[in-house]
Amino acid sequence: MRIGMMADVYKPHVSGVTHYIELNKRQFERAGHKVFVFTFGGRATADVEERVVRSPGVPLGSTGYYFALRYTVAARRLLQTMDVAHIHHPFLSGQLALRYCAPRGIPMVFTNHTRYDLYAPVYLPILPGNASAGLLRAYMPSFCDAMDLVISPSAGTAAVLRGLGVASPIEIIPSGVQLQDFVQANPMSRAALGFNEGDILLVYAGRVATEKNLRFLLQAFAGVARVLDNVHLIVIGGGPKQIALDLHSLADKLRINGRLHFTGMVPYATLPAYLATCDAFVTASVTETFGLSIVEAFASGLPVLGISSPGISDLIEDSKTGYLTSEDQSAFTSKLTRLSSDAGLRKEMGRRAREASTRYAIENTSQLVLEQYQRLVSGRRPAKADSGIGKVTVPENDPR
Repeated sequence: MRIGMMADVYKPHVSGVTHYIELNKRQFERAGHKVFVFTFGGRATADVEERVVRSPGVPLGSTGYYFALRYTVAARRLLQTMDVAHIHHPFLSGQLALRYCAPRGIPMVFTNHTRYDLYAPVYLPILPGNASAGLLRAYMPSFCDAMDLVISPSAGTAAVLRGLGVASPIEIIPSGVQLQDFVQANPMSRAALGFNEGDILLVYAGRVATEKNLRFLLQAFAGVARVLDNVHLIVIGGGPKQIALDLHSLADKLRINGRLHFTGMVPYATLPAYLATCDAFVTASVTETFGLSIVEAFASGLPVLGISSPGISDLIEDSKTGYLTSEDQSAFTSKLTRLSSDAGLRKEMGRRAREASTRYAIENTSQLVLEQYQRLVSGRRPAKADSGIGKVTVPENDPR
């Protein structure tokens, strides 16, 4: 098959969505399919990865995103030779899929990767909360209804879509992880990182951003640090400079600077070693559709503490593979203290977590997606007679 992945942003931007596309692209190509990523970028963007097709757009600050309302002619023509189009952002890419793919009868798949109901107030603060919610309820049902398949990475996220009024059938297919990278990772030297062997290392890995609820996490950690003098929190990831400054300022007020360690962005290839060095994974995010970082922690043999919410509750089995709490400071701090103070508990939970991670192997989850592609392609509807679009053959490596 020729598979077109359509996304508003791709590498070098780092996110769960770009990682999902990269992992599945690689897996589909191993199975003998040709996968193209249709996205946006400036002239300076250089891709070493094959079959990444960029159309120009207006950069949105330093976010890595570009605003554009069309693909180049060459990109459009190439897209229209695909057997299936998989949309990963519903707004820009989604509208372009409806414009370019629907008239050709190309099956369209949409995976809902993002809690747009929670992200809108963060990134569109000029809109009242009821306005952004109203826009989503107006847009998402009709958009999903136009798709041939809607995929949700978790049951909790499917329920969120239902809450927005989406009535279309939803297939639940978890996001996958290259598990062996984490299962087989060797820990780093604690001494080289400035820690003692007896230190308790808690770790968070992900974007350093407002929606990740990191202020809540730091406040809970401060409570633990007052009780245990050998506990540390490592924060792996990058984000807006102002957010990092705010967190450093909060750490000063909480008097935890000596226990809080920001690594900034690290190469993904080194993440397994970082996780293997730590004792437990912690997150306070309530905006996840699927916690890829949780699965990575599970595969590393780490128990995970999280807040009960869609995407998180679907992964963590409370008191088995980690702890789930309410979004209550005292409850979260209590469970974090319990997890930090009991090495035997962490070991047993970590063992169960590693076992639980096996159901999210990329080899299995990508095969489930491929089976859906094949089902749609075999029943592909004919192109509309009045579309006016003839069959165009474009070399797959056309640079335009």
